[in-house]
Amino acid sequence: MTAVRQAIHQGFLPTQGASRAFVWKYSPVNWGRRPRHFHIEPELNLIASGRATFGIGETIVEVAQGDLLRFPPAQDHALLDASPDLYLFAIGMDPSLSRDVLRADADQVMLPLRLRLADDDFRALVNSASAIVDRGGVDQPCAELWEHAYWLGRRSQAHAATAMHVLTRRALSAVSRNPDLGLEMLSERMRNASSEISRYFHRDVGMTFVHYRTRLRLLRLIRLMDVGGLTLASAADAAGFGSYSQCHRIFQTELGCSPRSFFHSGRRQQMQQAYDP
Repeated sequence: MTAVRQAIHQGFLPTQGASRAFVWKYSPVNWGRRPRHFHIEPELNLIASGRATFGIGETIVEVAQGDLLRFPPAQDHALLDASPDLYLFAIGMDPSLSRDVLRADADQVMLPLRLRLADDDFRALVNSASAIVDRGGVDQPCAELWEHAYWLGRRSQAHAATAMHVLTRRALSAVSRNPDLGLEMLSERMRNASSEISRYFHRDVGMTFVHYRTRLRLLRLIRLMDVGGLTLASAADAAGFGSYSQCHRIFQTELGCSPRSFFHSGRRQQMQQAYDP
């Protein structure tokens, strides 16, 4: 099985201010393209006009005006190609705020989605996004937009462009609660063969279960370091890596740099500001 190509870490929320939710209006003509990346914030992409091709893990997805995409935390994605008139709204939210907004449906944030919106629903989301795009201090209206979009996704799940297998849904929910959960333990808990869980997970998420779990651990490490008070070795242990040497090796493989370089030598800021020509 081919490994997911290397991706960088780029946080979704603005680095300035204390926003817990934000809406960007994005066009590759104006902004260029972000490299393949992943982040801790769940993200929605609302295609306002034009057409686009996304790489989501190892999967290629074609979208057009009226489509809604959802990228869960840790799922790498990249805009591969776009029509000249592409505009999309990228909507992201701090995971803790998303859980507060969705309450009993909090696990929905971990589920990828591709949905063709009805015309009225599309216009309603575009109007809501347009009213708060590129503005700080919009946590509440963004939360309302977030909840509306997720309600549409849940209501229309049966009509989504791709149907997710129940094993993938259960696996994503379980590993999001416990990134230390191994595939064999998950197989015993779900009473299904690990090979079957892996097959559907890879099909639906675009990456293997083991790789996705590794990404969640990396994001947990980054969050622990951002909170402060821990050394890299302590944070690596708390994030679920067996040792700092294992953390170093995985970090180097995933992000192309050492943890110390990422946190202490400006590499993280370089990744955050990276755009492809």
